[in-house]
Amino acid sequence: MSANKQLSLILVPFGLGAGRPGAEEGPESMIQADLIRQIRKTDYELAGESRVKCPPPSAARSSDGPAKHMPEVIEMSRQVAKQVSQAVLSRTMPLVLGGDHSVTIGVLAGLTTQFANLGVIYFDAHAGLNTELTSPTGHYNEMSLAAALGKTCLKLSDVAHNGTPIKKNNVVIIGVRDVEPAEKELIRSEGITCFTMHDIDRLGIQKVIEKAMQIAGNGTDGIHVSFDADCLDPLEAPGVGMPVAGGLTYREAHFACELLAESGRITSIDVVEVNSLQDASRRTARLAVGLIASLLGKRIL
Repeated sequence: MSANKQLSLILVPFGLGAGRPGAEEGPESMIQADLIRQIRKTDYELAGESRVKCPPPSAARSSDGPAKHMPEVIEMSRQVAKQVSQAVLSRTMPLVLGGDHSVTIGVLAGLTTQFANLGVIYFDAHAGLNTELTSPTGHYNEMSLAAALGKTCLKLSDVAHNGTPIKKNNVVIIGVRDVEPAEKELIRSEGITCFTMHDIDRLGIQKVIEKAMQIAGNGTDGIHVSFDADCLDPLEAPGVGMPVAGGLTYREAHFACELLAESGRITSIDVVEVNSLQDASRRTARLAVGLIASLLGKRIL
């Protein structure tokens, strides 16, 4: 393969948006799982690598109240948004490694400063549609998609001055199997496209991805893929913070990523929730790295 496309790698070792430690070590775990060598097997050339300096827990009791660590999530997100925006301006694809799923708030804030109409394909066992008022835990990794849609107290404009909400008609959730009642109501009332594992079993992953591309790509000038490792079956990927049985298999996940790469519409990627403290022998990190390579166009032949 000839390296003719440019990639900006952004590491975000942030875990304060999650309920258990370990996600903050996800970026380094994926680097150690041979990510750079796998990138070299694709058509992408690594244009640069940066690391966000993530804030420690503040002295203030930010864990009190309905939302935990909101100041730290905002500070981290602002840094992420700035680096993502700069990557797009330099005509490179941002590849962001989290960290917990709150990292995606900063990613989408940065992207919306550069893309007027952004589509989002959101792989997750959970819907990401809790708010500060409906979340049973108060953790922002459960609210990233709700924040992107303008449903939380934390707005994308709080993170990036020109950040704007994502249009719900161009959002697709894939792999869901653990949804809170308030999230179900929001999905129904807003008409958000959500392919549960039941839908994947019934339709097959190829049809789901084809439909997802139609919806996320309808009138958009870029499609972002947010990939939470817990969308995978924990038998395949045990190293996550919130495992839920019955997720995507190894081949379903790779085929999905291969189909997305073939579309040529993917303009940015984040991969989150690889929890190294739960990940014996970096099994989940290695799988995540393989899926990144597939998203970047790596093929068997």
